[in-house]
Amino acid sequence: MRDLVVTENITLDGVIDAAGGWFSVAGEEGVDQSDIVEALAEQSNGADAFLTGRVTFEDMRGYWPEQADDTTGVSDYLNRVSKYVVSSTMGDPGWENSTVLSGPLEEEIRALKERPGKDIVTTGSITLVHSLIAAGLVDEFRLFVHPVVLGRGARLFEGEGIPELRMVEARPFRSGVVLLRYRR
Repeated sequence: MRDLVVTENITLDGVIDAAGGWFSVAGEEGVDQSDIVEALAEQSNGADAFLTGRVTFEDMRGYWPEQADDTTGVSDYLNRVSKYVVSSTMGDPGWENSTVLSGPLEEEIRALKERPGKDIVTTGSITLVHSLIAAGLVDEFRLFVHPVVLGRGARLFEGEGIPELRMVEARPFRSGVVLLRYRR
């Protein structure tokens, strides 16, 4: 069975809402991000499926396919990986290798996890991620903790179904970001 991995950029106080622009996927100017890029490449090599909600999917579809000079490898990964978008309203996803999952969430995700393959990764998509956590479907959390405190915004762990976790890795990066990996 494949693992479902939630990967999020997160602040020290648990906020994952990036609407305020508190992190840059491509890295801040003048800061060596090569170690983070390496960690993202490791994750990409271990996954062959990307799961997202409709809003995040539409945002990514409008940005990543156009990034010809992306040095992070994210664009290449997203263009080649199988993408699954959870939506009851979307018809044609309009992005190569994309499938719309419109059935009951738990059934769709359990079926996806049972298919042969590597990890299934989701990022962003806070509404979807909260539903996945509440349903007990997440196997691993990979949190890129940024040295920022916002005090408000959407948090990763809210509501019911918060799992017991054990840390399996803590990896600091030169930028001050720390990768924390937890498994259920």
